Amino acid sequence: MTSRTAVVLGASGLVGGYCLRALVDDPDYTRVLTFGRRELPSLTRAKVAQRVADLATLSVEDFQGAQDVFCALGTTIRKAGSQAAFRHVDMELPLRAAQQAVLAGAEQFVVVSSVGADPASKNFYLRTKGEMERELAKLPFKALHILRPSLLIGKRAEFRLGETIGMKIAPVLDLLTFGPLRKYHSMQAEIAGKAMAAAAKSGKSGTLIYEFDPIVTLAA
Repeated sequence: MTSRTAVVLGASGLVGGYCLRALVDDPDYTRVLTFGRRELPSLTRAKVAQRVADLATLSVEDFQGAQDVFCALGTTIRKAGSQAAFRHVDMELPLRAAQQAVLAGAEQFVVVSSVGADPASKNFYLRTKGEMERELAKLPFKALHILRPSLLIGKRAEFRLGETIGMKIAPVLDLLTFGPLRKYHSMQAEIAGKAMAAAAKSGKSGTLIYEFDPIVTLAA
């Protein structure tokens, strides 16, 4: 694999942070650019460039020279404040970034979605994720990698009540997730982050969807 440049969106989040670390440690990536609402003071590596920017205003120029774009943007309806605000973060921002990136010549887009994502779902969260996937798949990337984890385990900077409860009962629920239900097994966020970086190096093309076992395989 020749030297590559990556853009990471959502690097301050749980999965995005692990993805960023994997890219920084990967010698195949000589430059890693992050966009976010604030700089991450812990990042001091020479190959990392941070830009504080409104993600809704990213343009083609922002993605020039990048081959791979990694998107781990996501929020909750409670934090966003409304369904419209949630949709803006979880669908509109990733889609806009992808549109600008593909125009700039980016080859791959790697995004975190959710198990059960379906544009026809009656569940607003899953419908939004499904619509995001559907619209991204229309763009002419060489490869679109979609990760669909279930409950992500890890320490977030922000408190999320639903996820906190979920993590407490995950060990019990995981005992029931076998066979067709295995895709609902909880997952360490670090695994998802490492899998994002690995997906871009898989050499595969087209639209690829990864659920629990394929995500774990990628991260390994």
